[in-house]
Amino acid sequence: MKNKTIFVACDTSNLNKINKILKNIKTKKLKIIPKFGLQFFYSKNGRKFLEKYKSDFWLDLKINDIPQTALSAVDSLKDLKNCKYITVHANGGLDMLKAIKKKTKQINKNLKVLGVTVLTSLNNKSLKEIGHTKTVEQLVLKQADVVKKSRCDGIVCSAREAKMIRKKYKNFLIITPGIRMP
Repeated sequence: MKNKTIFVACDTSNLNKINKILKNIKTKKLKIIPKFGLQFFYSKNGRKFLEKYKSDFWLDLKINDIPQTALSAVDSLKDLKNCKYITVHANGGLDMLKAIKKKTKQINKNLKVLGVTVLTSLNNKSLKEIGHTKTVEQLVLKQADVVKKSRCDGIVCSAREAKMIRKKYKNFLIITPGIRMP
């Protein structure tokens, strides 16, 4: 494991629970960064909390829209100085990914853009239902190609798919989501 950063999902809109999670992950032995998703970011106090948050964090918004709208979304994050990672959907296309990457360097040169391939909730059957003709693995590889071509910093994919992406791209940041316990 080259990158020893661990990301901890803060999947709640409850500030008391968020503070408890953040307190429990403090350590000097490991680099642990909290990941805040849509649920927290869109909550009544989520955005305000992140504006004042003093440590690095990952904002998992999975931005996916036409390039201009996606750029406006990214531009609206410029006040979140400690945001070190954001996610965008690879299926937003090469133009959107390139535009977002360029915009992030203008507003925060330390902000890393991570392309999300296929949501882990989707399988081959569900991809067919929405019109895809490729398997999950084929689509993940295709989207990894687009993310790499866009010069984004890395990719988010399942642990199962990470091995095939690593085989193709030796020096690419790959982040895999944790497994939700029952």
